[in-house]
Amino acid sequence: MQNQQEIRRGEEEGQINRYNNNNNNKGDEKAEDKGHDNETAAPLLALNHVSRLCRNVKESIEFYTKVLGFVPIERPQVLDFEGAWLFNYGVGIHLVQSNHEDRLPSDPQHLDPQDNHISFQCEDMEEMERKLKEMNIKYKKGTLETEEGIAIDQLFFKDPDGFMVEICNCENLKLVPTDSLGKIKLPMGSSHPTRGTPIV
Repeated sequence: MQNQQEIRRGEEEGQINRYNNNNNNKGDEKAEDKGHDNETAAPLLALNHVSRLCRNVKESIEFYTKVLGFVPIERPQVLDFEGAWLFNYGVGIHLVQSNHEDRLPSDPQHLDPQDNHISFQCEDMEEMERKLKEMNIKYKKGTLETEEGIAIDQLFFKDPDGFMVEICNCENLKLVPTDSLGKIKLPMGSSHPTRGTPIV
């Protein structure tokens, strides 16, 4: 009888030890996952602004306000160089007067969609194209069709200093991470579609 009790007690202790070991392993796995998140993620919220050198601040202000609908905002007076701050759509454009021609694009008229550019999502591509035509702004139009049959319309043009701007309906594309480590953080109010994407 005593031997049976000792055997039963030993089995119970073995089960408890296995349970504790399993829980400890799960804790280690969670710690490792959290470590991966800390390694790949940064404590960022959203894009704040894009800075642009320009030949003439007033001409650039006119372009970004009349063509793209940006709004001039107050700029800290401590900045002792010529420039301007604009804001709209959740992002800023900071214009800086340049006195060095070699720091600006050498061919302001050449349109290459593969060149460096900033891109804005648009809810009415036809209206945007009509506006470019009315303002006599040279542009290049294209449509990209994905393997899933999703059509992305694009308009490319340049600001007065030759920096490329793209207008597109890229929100039609789903955000699909290429690995399992990253987590996509969308700005507040974003309606960008996702597929199998961890959202934080």
